[in-house]
Amino acid sequence: MNKLFPLLALCTALGLAQRPPAYPLITHDPYFSIWSTTDELNGGPTRHWTGAPQEIGSLIRIDGVTYRLMGSDPPRRPAERTGPLRQVSAQVLPTRTIYRFEGAGVGVTLTFLTPALLKDLDVLSRPATYIRWDVRSTDGKPHKAALYFDATSQLVVDQPRQPVLWGRFLLDGNPVLRMGSVEQPVLQKRGDDLRIDWGYLYVTAPPAPGVSQVSAEREETRAAFIAKGRLPASDALDPEAPSRFRLPALAYAFDLGEVTAAPASRTLIVAYDDLYSIEYFQRRLRPYWRRKGATAEDMLRAALRDQASLTERCARFDKELMADLRQAGGADYEFIATLAYRQAIAAHKLVADIDGTPYFFSKENFSNGCIGTVDVTYPSAPLFLLMNPELLKGMIRPILDYASLERWRFPFAPHDLGTYPQANGQVYGGGERNEDRQMPVEETGNMLILTAALVKAENNAAFAERYWKLLTRWASYLKEKGLDPENQLSTDDFAGHLAHNANLSIKAILALGSYAWLCERTGHGSEAAEYRGVARDFARRWITMAGDGGHYRLAFDKPGTWSQKYNLVWDRLLGLDLFPPEVARKEVAFYRMMQKPYGLPLDNREQYTKLDWIVWSATLAESAADFEALVAPVARFLNSTPDRVPMSDWYWTHDAKKRGFQARSVVGGVFVKMLADPQLWSKWLKEKE
Repeated sequence: MNKLFPLLALCTALGLAQRPPAYPLITHDPYFSIWSTTDELNGGPTRHWTGAPQEIGSLIRIDGVTYRLMGSDPPRRPAERTGPLRQVSAQVLPTRTIYRFEGAGVGVTLTFLTPALLKDLDVLSRPATYIRWDVRSTDGKPHKAALYFDATSQLVVDQPRQPVLWGRFLLDGNPVLRMGSVEQPVLQKRGDDLRIDWGYLYVTAPPAPGVSQVSAEREETRAAFIAKGRLPASDALDPEAPSRFRLPALAYAFDLGEVTAAPASRTLIVAYDDLYSIEYFQRRLRPYWRRKGATAEDMLRAALRDQASLTERCARFDKELMADLRQAGGADYEFIATLAYRQAIAAHKLVADIDGTPYFFSKENFSNGCIGTVDVTYPSAPLFLLMNPELLKGMIRPILDYASLERWRFPFAPHDLGTYPQANGQVYGGGERNEDRQMPVEETGNMLILTAALVKAENNAAFAERYWKLLTRWASYLKEKGLDPENQLSTDDFAGHLAHNANLSIKAILALGSYAWLCERTGHGSEAAEYRGVARDFARRWITMAGDGGHYRLAFDKPGTWSQKYNLVWDRLLGLDLFPPEVARKEVAFYRMMQKPYGLPLDNREQYTKLDWIVWSATLAESAADFEALVAPVARFLNSTPDRVPMSDWYWTHDAKKRGFQARSVVGGVFVKMLADPQLWSKWLKEKE
């Protein structure tokens, strides 16, 4: 029996139209990113995207009996363990995750709202998630009810035994709980599989009757609530280092009194102030929301003030975006892009330079931990081109500034800016020392294409003009090296070096066309004609060099091979018209023949694929039927994979297992289909959230 069938059966039993591999709960940046990796929210502990436990929990007491809504039971005191309230549905929307429970005559709706509104940078950068409970009677009888929530010290340390401190204060008369590590090693660690251990976690609630809060050991706070529906009377005054059995927690309880058919609602705000977010060439940068001197207290005030308006804005945004996604690509595409939305954003950190300029730094999650990786920005760019090009500008500006320095001595573009959160210069391959394991054609092509896409989205060439000397140098490099790339890495570096890479050649050709397009918009008429001529000539030659009967080769010198030509999508998006439509038609027809149960392999060498590239390749299709046929297996993968992690973009197409990577920003690339519709792209550029 196929082991995936029980997962699908459980999905159906829970009333889930789709079953994500992981559910986003709190999703702000690479350090403040908490997920549920079980179908039922009360089926296991919540986790950081790396998989490390970062537990937040919730209980409900109904007529004197306590049930679990979120998380797992503490490991001790079996007599005080709680049973789960039956979950009846779970739904992921772009900015919200909504769970519904029923039992003991009561229905509960539990909503996680992270207001990830890309046009509002102040709100986007504000590290505050709203958790809301709506409780009602379902049997026509009143029921006494109380709610409980806790957030453990795991949220503020990298390793479980790091000691923490906690406390409380009044914000305009309203209690706020706070917790942070004792050591506070601000920006001292860099790497991939890390959690934050500096800054402070905050939990607060809007004023409401019957609310109480305490900072104490989690087992004590839960035991008190289970026994009497109340929290301990006072905070613990003897902080201890966390261990497996002793977890300090910030806990809240809400006595709802008797609930009836009219919902009783309560909300919590869970926030994290990291103080300093990124080190950029030896200077520490504040999160964007702090750029004008705002404090944690100011941030919490704003979150409390804006709760009602953000709830309304996010509901409206979710509805409109999901409708447009379905219109653009069908139900499976809507599911894929909706799940990708918060993940793509939360793999970035929005900070302000010393003059307030926004920088949007990515972390290369579970790949190598690099910061500002160009070939991670390239696939993720469609989401930000669609919603707010200022964020793409914040991604490529630091690379352009870095490459303009004398210390970057190569004629091609850099790969990265360092290792997150320290952006002090390239670390990949030969770094700044030599060309060993660099990606010269890849990154140079990426930067030229992205700059042209940015100019197109903003309808303003001023940004390109600022870096014109650098862009010209890169175009000259691709003119010499781009048509038939030497033995080198591409963004799919896990596949190893490859000479004469046909898909990489397409990128170089379209980058040259992008530069010619930029020349036209910056008054460089003769250069425009020259480079457009070169790009057209290269495209004609490419067709002959890559042709292999009914499709095109993986590499020019390898007959009988094939690969996804996902880079070709920019010919359409930018209106370059360098390749005849027949190239895409032949490729799409061939792709449909080469699909596996869970997607189209990346090329003929392996059965693995890249999720983002499948959607790019599918966007080459001229018919809705072809597009939907190519993305349907991707949705099947997400529904079926046994690997319960935030969406992996690198997986096996024959058995739906993860090959590597998780929680990466590159899934923002699935929004490329929206860019292929000029009316939708124009609409969202102008849309007010």
